[in-house]
Amino acid sequence: MGDYIVIVTAMLGTGIAAGVLAGLLGVGGGIVVVPVLEFVLGLLGVPAEVRMHIAVATSLAVIIPTSIASARAHHGKAAVDVDLARRWALLVLLGAVLGTVIASRVGGDVLSAVFGIVALLMAVKMALPLEDRTFTDAVPGGPVIGVVPLAIGTISTMMGIGGGSMTVPALTLMNTPIHRAVGTSALFGLLISIPGTIGFIVAGWGNELLPAGNLGFVSLVGLVLISPVTVLAAPLGVRLAHALSRRSLSRLFAVFLLLAAGRMLFRTWQG
Repeated sequence: MGDYIVIVTAMLGTGIAAGVLAGLLGVGGGIVVVPVLEFVLGLLGVPAEVRMHIAVATSLAVIIPTSIASARAHHGKAAVDVDLARRWALLVLLGAVLGTVIASRVGGDVLSAVFGIVALLMAVKMALPLEDRTFTDAVPGGPVIGVVPLAIGTISTMMGIGGGSMTVPALTLMNTPIHRAVGTSALFGLLISIPGTIGFIVAGWGNELLPAGNLGFVSLVGLVLISPVTVLAAPLGVRLAHALSRRSLSRLFAVFLLLAAGRMLFRTWQG
């Protein structure tokens, strides 16, 4: 009984942290959900071969309602670039499908190393006072820029995150104000999480190593415990985001990315 209390408490606490991060930073909270859920699955004796897949898949499922709540709150403050979302939507969706396929075939150590390096580079950009240093005056059009949303969808899905870790720095480099970048990122989290979740359900269907209560790789128990709390906590994060200055929000996001990078690189080193 004591173990189950710890597990339930950990999942509820994870939901609160994930929801606040979703609203505050425009991320789906996966950077919190994935490591905690992977640890809890270990306590339950779930085989190591599928633990990371379950954690990533369940995180993406949790991101769906979280992103809806966060994006709606940001949209209410006119902080979502709807036109950009329409231009990038298909490529983000294609990236999410591609990411699901790759994640089902590539080892977790490779994925964590790639994410750790990318997050570290972006953290440096966000931490330094470079708000006026941009690559372009606005988000450009054309086929070449399509690589950006495709990469965001692919890498985010492989790691079980909502894309904010990549979307926010990418948009700020293209002269998008930080608050608008965060709000738009929340909407992209929805475009990533829906196809990613469906893909992981299909990829894990019939896997004999999965525990009871799973739908493919998605843990229904984790989803039920974490999801409602993230939705309730997301508006609090949005209020905090709009109460902070541009510089403060950039620094906070940099700290978040550094922690994420450290976690991923340490996992790679352990492996």
